[in-house]
Amino acid sequence: MTGAATGVADLVAGALALDKYPLARLIRLFEDPRPEALEAKAAAIAEFEARGAAPQAMVAGFTGTPGSGKSTLVGELAARMVASDPSASVAVLAIDPSSHRSGGSILGDRTRVHFPVGERRLFFRSQPSEQELGGMGRATYPVIRVLERLFSYVFIETVGIGQSEVEVERVADRVYLVLQPMGGDQVQFMKAGIMEVPHAFILNKCDVGAAARRSYHALRVSIDFARPGEAEPPPIFRVSALSGEGVDEVLDDLRAHRAVHDAAARGERDRYFLERWVRDEYGRFGLALLAEQGGAAGLLARAGGFEAAQAAYRAPVAPPG
Repeated sequence: MTGAATGVADLVAGALALDKYPLARLIRLFEDPRPEALEAKAAAIAEFEARGAAPQAMVAGFTGTPGSGKSTLVGELAARMVASDPSASVAVLAIDPSSHRSGGSILGDRTRVHFPVGERRLFFRSQPSEQELGGMGRATYPVIRVLERLFSYVFIETVGIGQSEVEVERVADRVYLVLQPMGGDQVQFMKAGIMEVPHAFILNKCDVGAAARRSYHALRVSIDFARPGEAEPPPIFRVSALSGEGVDEVLDDLRAHRAVHDAAARGERDRYFLERWVRDEYGRFGLALLAEQGGAAGLLARAGGFEAAQAAYRAPVAPPG
């Protein structure tokens, strides 16, 4: 075993023990966009497989309006989950917006989430969106592929609501839309298409009394209008992340709908994000070359996995003149 392979194996072993330092280093590897990192990523996934660490996590997505209290709520849900279930472990992946001017990000969600010091079953990571549409950054999916092998739940907190803030449904087993009372015109949400995405709605900050009741009824009418004919309307949870009101009901919903992507669903997810990676990195010419290599499905089948397919992809040197 080479030195580099030994190093990756040590990181995987430490991550499986939920040691924070090797886990953080492993995630940093999967956030590395450089082509030379692809081989090490593929080796890490192969090491997970060799150790029997298959994907086990339910991935839950939390999207919503800025200021709706997503970060506080997600942190409270994670802390209560592990406190109430000794077998549970939760990783939180929070995506912060990047500046369109400087390209930088203030990874501020961490300041709103407070986990007990030394609790291995809780892990938090902030990521910049890198101005990506869809609410997630380019490194979000690769990191999820690591976290879902280590934790029983992975919570994704997306950037916020927008007309393209729907990509979380590509990766999450259950999606929650977090809103706040009197937080805006529900018609705008219907225009954005976001009302059609969530499996459940969370009306946060419901300790404001009459305003929360009015918003609840307005939201219910909006859902019925945007999603007519559904046999079972999606639930609306009235919650206060600060007081704790309603938080346990959301936890019960998470447990009741706990599901893990099966092999077919994971394959479809890999295909989608491999195509997205090629498009982001190499544009239309790259997608044309991917088609010549049998498309995403063919390349994944030959390579044996997502990271191996990235490493095996023959990237274009330059677009045709």
